[in-house]
Amino acid sequence: MTIDPRAEAIKSSSPLLHLLPYLGRYKGTIAFAIIALTLAAAVTLAVPAFVREFVDNGFADDSLASLNGTIMILLGLVGILSIASALRYYTVIWLGERIVSDLRSDVFTHLSNLSPAFFDEARTGELTSRLTADTTQIKSAVGATASVALRNLVLFFGASVMMVITSAKLSGLVLLVLPAIILPLVAFGRAVRRKQRKAQDTLADANAFATEALANMRVVQAFTNESFVSNLYNRSVNDAFGAAKASFSSRAFLTAFATFAIFAGVIAVLWFAALDVRQGLMSSGELSQFLLYSIFAAAALGALSEVWGELSQASGSAERLFEILHEPVAIRAPARPAELSLPVRGHVEFDQVKFHYPASKERRVLEDVSFSVKPGQQIALVGPSGAGKTTIFQLLLRFYDTHQGTIKLDGIDITRLDPGDLRRQLSLVPQDPVIFGTSILDNIRYGRPEASIDEIMEAANSALVDDFVSRLPDKYETMAGERGVKLSGGQKQRIAIARAILKNAPILLLDEATSALDAESEHLVQKALERLRRNRTSLTIAHRLATVKQADQILVFNDGKIVEQGSHDDLVTRSGLYARLATLQFSH
Repeated sequence: MTIDPRAEAIKSSSPLLHLLPYLGRYKGTIAFAIIALTLAAAVTLAVPAFVREFVDNGFADDSLASLNGTIMILLGLVGILSIASALRYYTVIWLGERIVSDLRSDVFTHLSNLSPAFFDEARTGELTSRLTADTTQIKSAVGATASVALRNLVLFFGASVMMVITSAKLSGLVLLVLPAIILPLVAFGRAVRRKQRKAQDTLADANAFATEALANMRVVQAFTNESFVSNLYNRSVNDAFGAAKASFSSRAFLTAFATFAIFAGVIAVLWFAALDVRQGLMSSGELSQFLLYSIFAAAALGALSEVWGELSQASGSAERLFEILHEPVAIRAPARPAELSLPVRGHVEFDQVKFHYPASKERRVLEDVSFSVKPGQQIALVGPSGAGKTTIFQLLLRFYDTHQGTIKLDGIDITRLDPGDLRRQLSLVPQDPVIFGTSILDNIRYGRPEASIDEIMEAANSALVDDFVSRLPDKYETMAGERGVKLSGGQKQRIAIARAILKNAPILLLDEATSALDAESEHLVQKALERLRRNRTSLTIAHRLATVKQADQILVFNDGKIVEQGSHDDLVTRSGLYARLATLQFSH
């Protein structure tokens, strides 16, 4: 997967800062969470002052009323603390869930707009891992972890201020200890982030392998390779465990160091405080107050050290997600797209087109390809596999841009059109039809989501889908299964044809559209396609020459070039590639 150079900037800054625009959408919620957080922290910081009063004056014989009053105030503070803490927790968890939902939507939307060149190199399982595992890690950081971090940050600074008010001398000793604690935490945190990124990458590799293996389990079992793929997956999982172990080992060391350093510092300061009490320089109540504030500050700093490790993990996740969001959209609409005159006539022109796929730059797929398809013409593309026929469709749909030459629709260079407007004029039936794991009805509706039930039924009848759906228990509500696993090849092909019929575009692209049908179904579907082709431009890729004998013009491809063109009757009289293919097919 190639990454835009702009995404490299993510690595040099804190990737979590890229979440700020998402946080900015919910300023009111954040303000409410901060108010609840501040209230809870203020109440917590008020408790030691009342403890001091309790220790210094609570045991005197004449202070029972004062003692009762102090206890009642403490109970009231505890009640306020409980409510404020609950509100803070609910708000920040809601915020985490909401932001991650927005982030997932944005990442998926961006992925859906990336060109096929991106997916030629990216692995589906790895992308899925980013959408699931990485966003879950960010959800924890933005929600619970951020809540803990903010709470302890406020407590640390609040307790530090109160420590100075209680005893400036002892607080000065604490300040001398802090740099020895904080600086190593920052250094360890960076190491944790690097190791966590590696752990997430290795886990994504394992997920990608599992996704591919599970999606092709029939092939795995057909070759009795269950043990082979299991061993490969186990190796990937162990690699992921090793990387995760390095990450959490660093976090464990970080936690141990922080805990020891913080509380060792507190103990050292308390030793000096005990000396002041013995010398009468500080009361027992003041010592209790300072002790509580120092414990609050130490506990908060210790919690922050753990939070730092969790934020480092989330930072690695954010880095991986924003790499996707910063991936440029290679195929995009121009600033001022040209507009097609409606209705579209369907005049297609290729002029001196040269092309190679981005993932295989050393191999030229098309070389100086030129041809013209007049409105309403039926054109067939034939030739051996790998000759460049399917690439013609890919370029016409503008999944890729040519490296040289132009492609025009109704006289307009397609690079001047909005890709969406262009693709709405084309109906594609691929050789390997894509069936989604929804109902048969929804799979057909995919051709035109706003179509009525009557229009869907008409398309289904034209493609002979109704012939087999009528025998299913749930009829059109039958679930097709993942990638149409519950359907035969011919049934999937007919659904794909129905989808194209429903789209009702002026240009048809048929890539071996009837290759998976039996002889009777093929005959009937060909009749439906003939009706559909009327008054439309159609380009048909075919290996079985019998299906294209009636084409207005046949383009014969070989090694990325058009080596012959003409009608069937004309081409069979020549001693070229088409004549040899025809002899092989029609002589049996």
